[in-house]
Amino acid sequence: MEFELPELDRKATQREVEDALEKYRIFKYLAFEEREASITAAYDDIGGGKANTISDQTGSIATHNISEQEKRKRYCERIDRAVRRLPKMERFLIEERYLKEDAEYLTDINVYCFKFQPPISAMTYSKLRWKAFYKLALNLNIAVTKS
Repeated sequence: MEFELPELDRKATQREVEDALEKYRIFKYLAFEEREASITAAYDDIGGGKANTISDQTGSIATHNISEQEKRKRYCERIDRAVRRLPKMERFLIEERYLKEDAEYLTDINVYCFKFQPPISAMTYSKLRWKAFYKLALNLNIAVTKS
């Protein structure tokens, strides 16, 4: 029995993983604004409302608030689990470069020169990052294979 790992499109896969990690940062560090019920009456000129349907505004708002928060929480937990499974150096790279609150202001050179102790070379950093992206893409099921 032989198992081969898929050959991935590097740029597309990197873009997908970076998008997923950016979405993680947004969900993790930005506050969720809950919807609130409108207390102002809305009148319909024609009458009968929208096709004579009855809406439960409070119920739909409560459902949205709960389900959206739960969706964000599950997404963050999924990313956290995937990152925790990475080897130590790859996990450190991903956490420092992509998961911190100020990650969008950091550059790769800042990470490999100042965050790693001892500092690593740009080539080593590039190899580590690709290995981490490859594993994350397969784990999160966002890998883009070559056609």
